[in-house]
Amino acid sequence: MAHDLATVNGRASMMFAGEVPWHGLGTRLDNPATSAQAIEAAGLGYEVRLSTLVTADGFPVPKRKAVVRDDTGAVLGVVGDRFVPVQNLESFNFLDAVVADGGLRYHTAGALGRGERIWMLAKLSGDIHVRGSEDVVERFLLLSNAHDGTAALRVFFTPIRVVCANTLSLAHRNGRGEGVAIRHIGDLHAQARQAREVLGLARGFYDDLEGGIDRLASHYPTAAQLDAYFRSLYPDPEEGSNARARNAREELFRLFERGRGQDIPAVRHTTWAAYNAVTEHIDHGRNSRGSDSGERAGRRLDSIWFGSGAAFKSRAFDAAIRIAGDN
Repeated sequence: MAHDLATVNGRASMMFAGEVPWHGLGTRLDNPATSAQAIEAAGLGYEVRLSTLVTADGFPVPKRKAVVRDDTGAVLGVVGDRFVPVQNLESFNFLDAVVADGGLRYHTAGALGRGERIWMLAKLSGDIHVRGSEDVVERFLLLSNAHDGTAALRVFFTPIRVVCANTLSLAHRNGRGEGVAIRHIGDLHAQARQAREVLGLARGFYDDLEGGIDRLASHYPTAAQLDAYFRSLYPDPEEGSNARARNAREELFRLFERGRGQDIPAVRHTTWAAYNAVTEHIDHGRNSRGSDSGERAGRRLDSIWFGSGAAFKSRAFDAAIRIAGDN
C-alpha cells in the first residue's frame, strides 16, 4: 500500500539534517539530530492507543481494535485484539540503544499517511570508500514501524552513496531484504541485548557489502554483459510493444555513461557504475502518482525504501554480482 507524507497543521511530518532532500519537504536542521530533537522536529511526539470498535448500531466488534492517534483522533488502522502498539518514543529509544555511547545521529525521520507508518534514518560511523577513492558509501540504519499492524517494527541496513544520494538496496545475507524484526520487549536488559545483536548483524552486513562493492568496482563488463544485465532487468515483453522496456534500457545506458558520480576514475565503466545507473533511475528518475507534492514524495519514498523500488534494486545488485563473477 502506497502512502503519502503525513502532515500536521499543513506541514510535512518529517525532519531532515543538512542539504535539502529531493522532495524538499519537512523541517530542516543544520546538523544531524539526537532522538529528542528528531522527534520534535519531525512531529512524531504523538502516541497511539487502542479503542473498542463498534458497529453503526452500537454493537461491539469482537477481536478487533482501532488504533487511534492521540493528538488528532485519526484512526490509523484496525488490528486484532492481541496487537500491542509500539510508541514512537520506544522506537527511537531502541535505535539509540544500538549505539550505547549515544553517538547515533538522525538524518531523516518522519511519518507516512496519517501517521500510521513512521521511520527514522540514523548514520553509523565508518564510511566505505570504493577502491579507496572519493566515491563514498555511508552506513545507515533505517528503522520502520507500522501503527496499523501492516508491518512489524524492523531495522533495515541502508547504504547510501553520497555522490548521488542513491539508496543501495540489497538483501541481507540471512534474509530476503525484509530487515531485522524487533520484538516488542519491555525488559530494558533484553532490549539492550537485542540492540547489540542488531549492531553485530549490521557490522557483518557492511563488511560483506564493502567486499561486494569493491568486487563490482574492479570488474569492467563487456558490451554484451552490460546489454544482458540491463535486459535482465527490463526484458522485452512476450507480446505487445517493447517501447517501454527499450526506453528504460536506453536510460540505463545513458546513466551508465553520464550519471551522477560515474566520472570518478575508480568507478567509470565498471559493473559498480552499471548498478548505480539502476539505483539512480529508480531513486531519481521514476515518477510517482499523487494529487500533490506530499503524496507523490511519500509514495516515492515508500517505494525506494520499503516497496517495489527497494526490491528491484536488490535484484539488480544480485544480478551485478553474478556478472562480476562471470569473467
